[in-house]
Amino acid sequence: MGLLETPDGKIGWKAAPFSLRGIDGKSHTLKEVRGEKGLLVMFICNHCPYVKAVIDRLVHDAKELESIGIGSVAIMANDTKSYPEDSFENMKKFAKEKGFTFPYLIDETQETARAYGAVCTPDFFGFNSRLELQYRGRLDESWNLTIPDPKRELLDAMKEVAEKGRTEALQHPSMGCSIKWKTTRA
Repeated sequence: MGLLETPDGKIGWKAAPFSLRGIDGKSHTLKEVRGEKGLLVMFICNHCPYVKAVIDRLVHDAKELESIGIGSVAIMANDTKSYPEDSFENMKKFAKEKGFTFPYLIDETQETARAYGAVCTPDFFGFNSRLELQYRGRLDESWNLTIPDPKRELLDAMKEVAEKGRTEALQHPSMGCSIKWKTTRA
């Protein structure tokens, strides 16, 4: 389980459309999950220690973003055959245990993760109201809980996006476990 960092985000590219099954059994689309002022797309999973280290703060920040018109969606793209802890049933349990207030979707084909260029969990993509990328960075400066009261980088950047449609925030890479890609079989 090697630590990966996200590459620099190419600011301004448009969010890729998707239609993915949520833990509620319904199909969710990009258009449905976006907020009036923007959207936070998060690639996460259930088993990653880096996700586990930030999930409570992430759920809290997503609620705060929702209150200012930024929608949030979490997408799990790992190969569930090789990583059964990330199964659809375990996604339901994880979301309930952590109090998700946003859709948690499974990307069974991994096409959405590839379209976004997701590389690790967690991987964050913050879009403005026109669904143009404005933020690709970490949640905060304390991904491993060692800094008390860390600067809330993603939250602050997305508040600026809600207000101005863009952010001037310095963006540090997110760090986490690699996406568990399916191997192709001949």
